[in-house]
Amino acid sequence: MGIIETAMAAARQRRARVILPETDDERTAEAARKLAAEDIATPVPLAEPSDALAQVLIDARGVKPAIASRMIAKPLIRAAAMVAAGEADAMVAGAVAPTRRVIEAASLAIGLADGIEAPSSFFLMAFPDGREMIFADCAVTVDPDAATLAAIATASTASAEALLGAARVALLSYSTGTSGAGPSVGKVAEAVDILKECGLDARGPLQADAALNPAIAARKGSGAGDANVLVFPSLDAGNIAYKLAQELAGAQAIGPFLQGFRKPVCDLSRGATVDDIVAATAVALSLG
Repeated sequence: MGIIETAMAAARQRRARVILPETDDERTAEAARKLAAEDIATPVPLAEPSDALAQVLIDARGVKPAIASRMIAKPLIRAAAMVAAGEADAMVAGAVAPTRRVIEAASLAIGLADGIEAPSSFFLMAFPDGREMIFADCAVTVDPDAATLAAIATASTASAEALLGAARVALLSYSTGTSGAGPSVGKVAEAVDILKECGLDARGPLQADAALNPAIAARKGSGAGDANVLVFPSLDAGNIAYKLAQELAGAQAIGPFLQGFRKPVCDLSRGATVDDIVAATAVALSLG
């Protein structure tokens, strides 16, 4: 059973509540109907603005009541406040709204988990041959420095352990080891050093073939070549890679899932299908 089927089975057992604030979009509305019909999750209607939801923002951000009332009028922020208030277990949005708006809403109402300084994201990639991998960060962090790259790898490790059972992390570059040089390679190498100091087993810098192909990894002396978590050095690289995997390899890209928030938040691709939204919801609930 693949991770999506496993997540759906677990969601059926849990019967969790999810808020999908973009049901004006037909894909999202159909996904909500499918989630309910197949007992995967219970879609929660978007609440009307209320003093109780405004209080979430007052408590979380210390804003004045009048400002909180204006903010809670926005559907995304109101949905995030519902999650923060315990009226839903997860928020799934982004089929219409851009990523920055989903992150803004989650940041304002839900907030980051302890020890997290900035959110990041990952896609769960399901390939036709049965392989399942995590690609990060393909949606949020444009040009991470070494410390941020290490933080993305750390968060992605936790996500992989929760979803895939184990994390074999590769930090990618255009160079394997010390075969090449440049600012990007140096950044990746520094991030790997940070991870090792924290006791996290991650390899890099690695070219993609050395990360994924055992024979090439052996020739280059770069490990097992069996990575299931690929951490990209920039948003350019990550976003291009996941879309190429979709178009050329027929991979299903589920997400992006936002990492680092106190409660699960999924930021959908605006090209998401109904099945993508249903699968993303099940996986997001698995992270709760």
